[in-house]
Amino acid sequence: MDEDDFEGTLVLEQLAELDLVEDFFDAIDSDDIERAILLMKKARVDAETIALVVGKIVDGDDEY
Repeated sequence: MDEDDFEGTLVLEQLAELDLVEDFFDAIDSDDIERAILLMKKARVDAETIALVVGKIVDGDDEY
């Protein structure tokens, strides 16, 4: 998946199917990248998309 084609709602939809959205955002808020990755894997998000999401999380931390 190209970063320009990235659609975050698809990840959230997959997390929502397992009721993991709140846990995912809690992991991000607490800078627990490993937990966020585990939750995405549990929701069957593909590895390439997980890498994009992690990159966006890390880039977001750099902005503050």
